[in-house]
Amino acid sequence: MKYKLSGIFLLLAFWSVAARREQSKPVDSKQFTFLTSDHVKIPVNVSGKGYPCMFVPGGPGGGYRSFEQLGGNKLESFLTMIYMDQRGSGSAQNAKDYSMDRILRDMDELRAKLHIEKMFLLSHSFGGVILINYAKKYPQHVKGIILVNSTLHFLNTESLLEQIKYGYGLLGKDTVISDHSLQSLSSVQVTLRQRLSKKHLAYKLLTDSVNTIKALDKIDSIYPRINDFAYKILGPVIDKNASMLYPEYFKNYTTLTAAIRVPVLIITGTKDHAIGINHYHLFKFPHQTIVKINGGHLLYAEQNEAFVKAVNQFIDFTKQKNTQKHPKKY
Repeated sequence: MKYKLSGIFLLLAFWSVAARREQSKPVDSKQFTFLTSDHVKIPVNVSGKGYPCMFVPGGPGGGYRSFEQLGGNKLESFLTMIYMDQRGSGSAQNAKDYSMDRILRDMDELRAKLHIEKMFLLSHSFGGVILINYAKKYPQHVKGIILVNSTLHFLNTESLLEQIKYGYGLLGKDTVISDHSLQSLSSVQVTLRQRLSKKHLAYKLLTDSVNTIKALDKIDSIYPRINDFAYKILGPVIDKNASMLYPEYFKNYTTLTAAIRVPVLIITGTKDHAIGINHYHLFKFPHQTIVKINGGHLLYAEQNEAFVKAVNQFIDFTKQKNTQKHPKKY
């Protein structure tokens, strides 16, 4: 990370204040319902010890519980994890407004309620799109970024084509796609999933581990998910007669990466055909670390030990960098 210097005494004073600020007060572990400023109820779980880290679920429409209960909670040994469902997702209340700006406000209002000055952000899958926008809008509150099997360009042509090609390969068939429009590719994808489901192979679009999918389904059966957020975003993709209410979720946000100055950890799966095995090549964060793990789209469950190790090493690395920037005085 690079900092502009404007006088040694001013810099030392700034460092002293910054160091005190970054030593965030411990956040108490608790479960509660958070009421947003526009009166939407969102379930929150704060658990663990160490620097605060807010989890941004995927989907769209995914809740936090599957990540937490299938291995994400192992991070709580060194991070204070802040889990929240997005409005209209997981167990959260439906809402009238699902705009990107409103979702980001929900996150920042919760941060403020917990009296956190800076925090890490950790996303999975579609959550990367939301995470990168929070980092852009509220850079003063971001300590570092962890992208786990995350996309920064939701339903992009390359990722959809890769998933379709891989899926037809599972069926032992070749396919030629001539229409690369979002609606056409999405329609092909829906048909492909149906054909894979009939042969009990649909799970392979996410992971090679059928046991991971069974565990995921079990959690979903215990905590039924609300999908209003997903319907509002994805409805126009499937139905050409529906109006696109929130086009911001489909923009290419890889272009933002070069301007994000905080440390970034990118965890990618060698068999992640949901996001695309090469999607991370488009990320140009100045201070990024890339960790490849042998597995699919659910690395936090499939390869939990390797996942936790990568995150732990990244957190230790950022602490060391911070110590170098703000040396202790004796």
